[in-house]
Amino acid sequence: MRRYLQGPLSLIFIIQMYLAMAVIAVVWAPWALFSRDGAYSACKTYCRWVFLTLRILCGMRCEVRGTPPVDEVLVAAKHQSFLDIMMIFAAVPRGKFIMKRELIYAPFLGQYAWRLGCVFVNRGKRGQAIAKMKADVAAGAAHPGQLIIYSQGTRVAPGVKAPYKVGTGLLYEQLGQTCVPVATNVGVFWPKRGILRKPGVAVVSFLPGIAPGLPVADFMAQLEATVESQSDQLMAEAGFRG
Repeated sequence: MRRYLQGPLSLIFIIQMYLAMAVIAVVWAPWALFSRDGAYSACKTYCRWVFLTLRILCGMRCEVRGTPPVDEVLVAAKHQSFLDIMMIFAAVPRGKFIMKRELIYAPFLGQYAWRLGCVFVNRGKRGQAIAKMKADVAAGAAHPGQLIIYSQGTRVAPGVKAPYKVGTGLLYEQLGQTCVPVATNVGVFWPKRGILRKPGVAVVSFLPGIAPGLPVADFMAQLEATVESQSDQLMAEAGFRG
């Protein structure tokens, strides 16, 4: 019986998820306007609500493995769906993302991302985008936290191969900070497209950090090998056969 209800329950989950985003954004707005703490409180409250309703309505449980960083580090993650964004953000104390510029115009999401100190980049012109990203990161250094970047630049469905972009390596070189790789299997349960949310255990796994100081090419090779192999293991554990 549950399998016949999974589609309707997934649709109910999605509708209430976006309604909750609007409600929380409006209720927390006065605090968020005057304090970055208020913006973080709103976003983390929203994440907890999504995780709760996802488990109740869709039978999907969210699990964080490894040790989320609390210091100022670069977090380089695998990106499969909106869910891994929320899980990583909820796991670290002061997360802020490298995001595509178009998202700044998204209702509620864009305004709160700006308030958190997220860095918006234009992906249209690669050289200009990298230069602006590095400048914006340097300008935002006054707001300490965990800078989160998706090294492939977009959501990548399970089983699909996509290159790792050098921007992550350039930030690693510029910041001189440890980079914490993150693997995931969330796309097995929350796909890149479609409304179906599947029951199971969606995982993000914080992996051992890569110390600063490596040449960019060596860093990128280590990052890709680590994240891809661990993500493949997590997806296989979830029953994915690519």
